[in-house]
Amino acid sequence: MTRTDRLGEAKYVHLPQGTLRYHERGEGRPVVFVHGLFVNGDLWRHVVPPLADAGLRCITPDWPFGSHETPLAADADLSPPGIARLIADFLAALDLTDVVLVANDTGGAFSQIAVARHRERLGSLVLTPSDSLHRFFPPMFRYLQVLGRVPGSAYLIAQGLRIKPVHRLPLVLGLLSKRPLPDDIMRSYLTPMRRSRGVRRDLGKILKGVSNRHTLAAAEQFPKVDMPVLLPWAKEDRLFPIQLGEELARLFPHARLEPIEDSYTFVPEDQPERLAEVLTRFLTEQRRA
Repeated sequence: MTRTDRLGEAKYVHLPQGTLRYHERGEGRPVVFVHGLFVNGDLWRHVVPPLADAGLRCITPDWPFGSHETPLAADADLSPPGIARLIADFLAALDLTDVVLVANDTGGAFSQIAVARHRERLGSLVLTPSDSLHRFFPPMFRYLQVLGRVPGSAYLIAQGLRIKPVHRLPLVLGLLSKRPLPDDIMRSYLTPMRRSRGVRRDLGKILKGVSNRHTLAAAEQFPKVDMPVLLPWAKEDRLFPIQLGEELARLFPHARLEPIEDSYTFVPEDQPERLAEVLTRFLTEQRRA
């Protein structure tokens, strides 16, 4: 099955920061997905089809997080607040309202900042295991913050990830997904940063800007977030323990934690059917309210 079959038609939008590619499938209330670093929209390839079939408009961008094919403008702001603005600008460019923002991993941190600063177009928030509060990055991945300050580090990361046995190491993907990812998906994730200096430049900017001061500042606004929040959180996650999800659930006034069995951080990879099920139920409840 091709990417278009899974995610829908490929489209492009021109923003002040540069051009973003996204895929769109289905009709209805808009659901916008935000993946994390070193992956792209393919992370959601098994979640989009059932949601689109359930009457939702699924919009899956390839955010400029290291696995995107088209670099942004050289002067694009890719600090955490800058990425939150990028999310807001994307929603505005497509004139989306009552958006369901669904995020994972680093994308969850950026989405939390967007909710704190730019929530006027948002109707619901869904956070699967994500960088949050004091864990941005989690301790095991803080070496990336150090590497981000070293010239040429993004190139070294890209070259190191060419070695297939490296993928299952704890410091790479071993704690993100319980099961190995298919070879074609790994190529989708890793090829852009190897080929493009501009993609590596974008990734380097992001690594330099990571700091939990941004997520902690965002959390100060969570008690004011008057929208439904769903937290489908992996019970076995060691990078973002379920206690972190519980803490987030206490901060948002209208939040519900949904424990997910047999999964690590990449719930869309490990348990896509279960994730689609809880998302569909969550959104159906809102239609009935």
